[in-house]
Amino acid sequence: MKPLLKNYLSLSANSSAAKGVVDERLKVERRKDHYSHYILRLAFSGTEDLRRRFARVETMLFKLRFQEDDGRERRAFVDSLNLSWDVVADDEKRELYDQLMAASPGLKRDEENSWFKVNWTQVPELVEHRTVLVRKGKAYVPMREQTTMVVNEFTSRLERGLELTARALPRLDEDDRLSPILSHLSKNFAAPDANFSDSDSSLPGAAINAANVDNLSQHFPLCMKNLHTTLRKNNHLKHYGRLQYTLFLKGIGLTLEDCLMFWRQSFKNVTDDTFNKEYRYNVRHSYGDVGGDANRRGRGYSPYSCQKILTEHPPGTGEAHGCPYRHLSIDNLTTMLQATGVHDRELLRGVKEDVEKKRYHIACNRVFDWAHKSEIKKVKDENLWGPAELDTIVHPNTYFKRSYLLRNLNSIPKQDVKMEE
Repeated sequence: MKPLLKNYLSLSANSSAAKGVVDERLKVERRKDHYSHYILRLAFSGTEDLRRRFARVETMLFKLRFQEDDGRERRAFVDSLNLSWDVVADDEKRELYDQLMAASPGLKRDEENSWFKVNWTQVPELVEHRTVLVRKGKAYVPMREQTTMVVNEFTSRLERGLELTARALPRLDEDDRLSPILSHLSKNFAAPDANFSDSDSSLPGAAINAANVDNLSQHFPLCMKNLHTTLRKNNHLKHYGRLQYTLFLKGIGLTLEDCLMFWRQSFKNVTDDTFNKEYRYNVRHSYGDVGGDANRRGRGYSPYSCQKILTEHPPGTGEAHGCPYRHLSIDNLTTMLQATGVHDRELLRGVKEDVEKKRYHIACNRVFDWAHKSEIKKVKDENLWGPAELDTIVHPNTYFKRSYLLRNLNSIPKQDVKMEE
């Protein structure tokens, strides 16, 4: 985020005025920051999904700025929020010191430590992880957790503000100057990009190997199901299809050896010599096994996110990669969905509307929620997953992992069922 902020949305600290930054420049920076925030707040308050996505990325920006802010300004900002935090007095701290230290892992006794106390309901995640002392309904939070508290407060205030904005939106419908601009902003945010981490491929007890890919394909998103079906039908995929699918398989946990075995067995119409000359190297390169020091250090390429699939290398004739929700006609998309068992008319109508509005990832999430509605209800009713673990899917590998875990709720130990955040 830092290079983008530097180029488009720089924001100097107030104290920088004393260091020679012109006061007018500070005003211009803040004006631009305020205008852009409230314009985006209007554009992204129309639906619950848009509000959730905007709150998530705006919180990321706030957290970055808060952590990098001048210490004095940060304290002044926190004081201005009028939060119901009581700093633990020295007498109480001495009385409870042993309990406070025992409940605050990572703090050292020989350092100056301080705590503040709030109603325990304000910090449920800290209580859940047993990193705070709870006494008489109050949670004693170490000062180092201040950032977490401030960020949570920011998110909660922003979400309330977005809901208020959503109620006011109908008043704009009659203004044909603003509505098209706001609609354009939200629709062209095709899908938030998503990073991929090793934890995304961690599936306890799952048999991730070449022989089991056919069985695992029931958990694939439509883009990967299409690649898998095309591969089984033609015993071949073109270059970008192979690359997209190889990286996805790598992301679900398939080892390099198993991936090579999978492709060799799938390419039934080519000889060993042809496979080794024309295809083997590309698979090894995707895993970072060959291709120079830089590639090996980076462990190869990361699996493609929805954003990358939507925006790069659109498929041509005879190619099966890309996103079916974006790159297929609505008739062909409907046929493909029906072939995977989706026959619900209301669902198909909703998918059609999403595609027409260019909300491709929303259409994909709609199908996922329909296919897993009973499991999603179970994890919500039994409080197995939190809201973040059921957030909008913006990565094919997240789709796979979430689908696998939901389908195997009864066979996986409860502590392993939760999604990695």
